[in-house]
Amino acid sequence: MAATPTLLKLPILSPKPSHSKLPISSNPSKQHLSTASHNPQKQLTETIQHLKSASLPLTAVALPFFLDPQARFSFTHWADALAVGGEFGILEGRTFALVHPLVMTGLFVYTLWAGYLGWQWRRVRTIQDEINELKKQVKPVAVTPEGTPVAPPAPSPVEAKIKQFTEERKELIKGSYRDRHFNAGSILLGFGVSEAVYGGLNTWFRTGKLFPGPHLFAGAGITVLWAAAAALVPAMQKGNETARNLHITFNVLNVLLFVWQIPTGIDIVLKVFEFTTWP
Repeated sequence: MAATPTLLKLPILSPKPSHSKLPISSNPSKQHLSTASHNPQKQLTETIQHLKSASLPLTAVALPFFLDPQARFSFTHWADALAVGGEFGILEGRTFALVHPLVMTGLFVYTLWAGYLGWQWRRVRTIQDEINELKKQVKPVAVTPEGTPVAPPAPSPVEAKIKQFTEERKELIKGSYRDRHFNAGSILLGFGVSEAVYGGLNTWFRTGKLFPGPHLFAGAGITVLWAAAAALVPAMQKGNETARNLHITFNVLNVLLFVWQIPTGIDIVLKVFEFTTWP
């Protein structure tokens, strides 16, 4: 800040005294205003000349702000201070910190429910294929030359199985598993992605930073798998079996990551109770 004291040495921006002899007036200020008002062009020229001869360049005034870290504006330092200084109020408290684990617990249970609905819808499709295969195994009934059956045949085990599967399929269709699975997946995707983002934001509210580790990485993986599984739906609706298999694979991996993430989530909840207060 060595250049700052030189501000005191700036010359006063006043007009140069005229060499011509002027009559002395009892009110010098009135005489000065009167002279300036009679010749504004001259006053402007003299002011510009004084500015050019100033002893302190403009760069010297700005230099301390570039050299002193405390004088320049730093968004990073401002954000760090804001995130841990209590300015967010209740958003930094225990109440909002517990929203994420509670919602994610519900989403884990809901994930299992959505998986059950999806498996039932898959059963509706596959059971028809099984019925078609069984029908191929049914032996034709012997008939007389006139076309009547020789004897009323007893139901074969294959036919009994076909009847059982047909009744089961009718019950499955009544469950509307296709629509229910689609709705459950949409809700899971919307709330899951939103809550995953909120979890990171809430950590930043409380601490001013994120903590790279198993919980964060597993949560990011779960979010990506939700999105990837949902992206396969259009191809699945067109009957693409590869897309269906990938959809199931992604969701199985999602559940496994969810289960693996539970212990680290419990550790974080314990730290929330240790380092936060109500509300």
